Amino acid sequence: MDEKEFDAIFARIRARELTYWADPFRREPGRINDWDGGRGVYFDDPNGHLLEVITRPYGSGGTTTSKLHPLFAPSA
Repeated sequence: MDEKEFDAIFARIRARELTYWADPFRREPGRINDWDGGRGVYFDDPNGHLLEVITRPYGSGGTTTSKLHPLFAPSA
């Protein structure tokens, strides 16, 4: 989605006081990410499904073997 759509959805997430995370592992609450040069956020829908909103497709920001995307990097 584009930046304007992201802003509108993220504003609704905050207005409803939903918990949100920068990552799908729910390790970074109350933050958004800037992976691939865009923005992304994760939140639960009313049925408990984790949803993702991103402004850039995975790998579009220059992911290489020497600069891995955080979702593909080995966890510490």
